[in-house]
Amino acid sequence: MLNDPVNRRRMLVASATGLATVGGLVPRTVNSVGATDSGDSQNSGTGGRAKSTILFFLCGGASQIDTWDMKPAAPAEYRGPFQPVATSAADIQLCEHLPLLAQQAHHLSLIRSVSGTVNTNDHHGGYYYNLTGHAPDQTFLIKGNDRTPYPDDWPFMGAVAASRRNRHAFLPNAMTLPHMPSRKPYTRPGQFSARLGVQYDPLYLQGSNENPLSFSAPALELQAGTDTSRIASRAELLTALDDARHHFDENATGIFTQQQQRAFSMLSSAQTTQAFDVSKEPVQLRQRYGETVNGMSLLLARRLVEAGVPFITVFWLGDGVGTPLAKKCRSAGSWDTHGSNFACLKDDLLPEFDQCFSALVEDLDQRNLLDQTSLLVSSEMGRNPKIGDPRSGGVSGAGRDHWTHLLTNVVGGGGIQGGRVYGSSDRLGEYPAENPVTPAHVLHTVYHAMGITNLEAKDSQDRPYQLLDEGEPLYDLF
Repeated sequence: MLNDPVNRRRMLVASATGLATVGGLVPRTVNSVGATDSGDSQNSGTGGRAKSTILFFLCGGASQIDTWDMKPAAPAEYRGPFQPVATSAADIQLCEHLPLLAQQAHHLSLIRSVSGTVNTNDHHGGYYYNLTGHAPDQTFLIKGNDRTPYPDDWPFMGAVAASRRNRHAFLPNAMTLPHMPSRKPYTRPGQFSARLGVQYDPLYLQGSNENPLSFSAPALELQAGTDTSRIASRAELLTALDDARHHFDENATGIFTQQQQRAFSMLSSAQTTQAFDVSKEPVQLRQRYGETVNGMSLLLARRLVEAGVPFITVFWLGDGVGTPLAKKCRSAGSWDTHGSNFACLKDDLLPEFDQCFSALVEDLDQRNLLDQTSLLVSSEMGRNPKIGDPRSGGVSGAGRDHWTHLLTNVVGGGGIQGGRVYGSSDRLGEYPAENPVTPAHVLHTVYHAMGITNLEAKDSQDRPYQLLDEGEPLYDLF
């Protein structure tokens, strides 16, 4: 039916307003969320401070043993050449190649005992588990990278947070930048609202390595020759919207109307454009973050916090397949260091991360925004503590393979005490030792920081269910 002009028009209209998803026009199950947490609630005096959350996701699988959880006493075939150094927090040591972040460590805490084991030991499953808090089902094992996002998947943590906040005046409650992982058709599951309903899907902003100061929202771009003054009066567009609305069922009609209103609001608001414009920031501050696409994405995330967006996700954008760094690391890029792990980290990944993330922490603190902004640094997996990956020549290739059995998460802000370490790993950095937790505990901790205590949703039959019934907040961090 792709050649049917009516169906093509319906798809284009739905796409323009955010209704088209990777699973189809609308999910088969549309949920009613119920009561919304205001974000001002206090839970035993410890949670509820965070008005916004910034998730910095290090795509590819960042090595825990070479950054946050070093093992200087482990055998050489595990520990590698990097040395730990003291930081501004007495209980935290970090890799020597994170000197700027070491000065900000008193604002951050480490969760060193996260077991994110997935049955596939791969990126797809790791994304899903760490972004939703739910372990992947058998379809991930059966289909591998062909396992596309499903409409009835468990929802992304940002979508859950978005559903618990009052609607923003002119922006979506959840925004993701500077890309949608991964290259199509291998889009990573777990980053969408899924069964919660497409009205809570994040708006994606597109950035690039070539022009790091420029961000665009493809879903909001106007056709050539169309300006905002013509949007409200375009009879053809309104007719198309009305025609498309009739093809949705009663529940979806309400969602479509909400998405239509949101699209019109964003298209016609000068505030939307201003919020995305990092070139307005002083040159000195941009240079402090580093004028890379990842640095400018974190700077834009801070602007979106100031604009009142509840949940902002920055997915680390690497150089991509076939680039010098990807070839050097024997992977598709980013933090997937199958080869030359130590050279890739020392020369490329850690310097950029150290500069941009330390700048974000420092910037939020100086603006008195850190206490009301929850920070989470995560990844889909850790790396194998034993050096040597068969795909890069074994030990001589100096790579680290996938390792979902252990990773460290970095948290801060939003009422979380800085300078703390929760849990520990074993002497080789392979598995959790003390206070083992799962990604579900991490998500609950973020929700707790935001004052989100109601995780009940309802399916299309008005039956209640829990969005995340495993794990609990790590109260000791608050």
